[in-house]
Amino acid sequence: MRLHINVDHVATLRNARGTPYPDPIEAARMCLDAGAHGITAHLREDRRHIRDNDVERLRATLRSTFNLEMASTDEMIDIACKVVPDVVTLVPERREERTTEGGLEVAKAPPALRTHVEKLRAADIKVSLFIAPDLAQVEASHALGVEQIELHTGEYAHAAGDAEVEKRELARLAAASTRGRELGLEIAAGHGLTTKNVGALVAIPEIVELNIGHAVVADAVFIGLPGAVRAMLAAIDKGRARR
Repeated sequence: MRLHINVDHVATLRNARGTPYPDPIEAARMCLDAGAHGITAHLREDRRHIRDNDVERLRATLRSTFNLEMASTDEMIDIACKVVPDVVTLVPERREERTTEGGLEVAKAPPALRTHVEKLRAADIKVSLFIAPDLAQVEASHALGVEQIELHTGEYAHAAGDAEVEKRELARLAAASTRGRELGLEIAAGHGLTTKNVGALVAIPEIVELNIGHAVVADAVFIGLPGAVRAMLAAIDKGRARR
């Protein structure tokens, strides 16, 4: 199980006061030193948190996996082909949302999505699609030739203790994971995950990677960033032991 830490909200805190600190690149180093396996950052079209210079510095600095999240637009694809992160995760993006809500529409996507995937792969960049745990989306992702899907766990996370909804959403995630592996896709997951809800999710054996950001940065306010990363790793290990 790989844990990639999303450092977006370190940049959010920095940008709130227009200071050079806290630096998301330094945060990335601390996360990796604490045991994280990679770093994720979302370069939004409005640059509300991560900025172009952050992406360039992360690429120049990181010696572990760098996963760059972005919308499927010509501008973003050109940036990715210039920077060449290890992974690009294509996500839906709406200006009015606080954070990414819902998965990318792949089954009914316009031809541009295939063009963008092909351009990224031609640049030797691993491509992942952030999708809802829906079998039609899984199969459409496979048809595009991507290597990985990241399942949107928001509905599971937002269940917030409603046992019936949690059970239903875990079943959807498990079914999507199983189908994805049958098709040869690597399975990642993320959105809204915390030390409290991650355990049941990682008991799904096909999931091999998590992308978690907000909860780790929030926990870091109380226990420090290395402590927050280690707490998440411990929760993951405990959940995997249930299998």
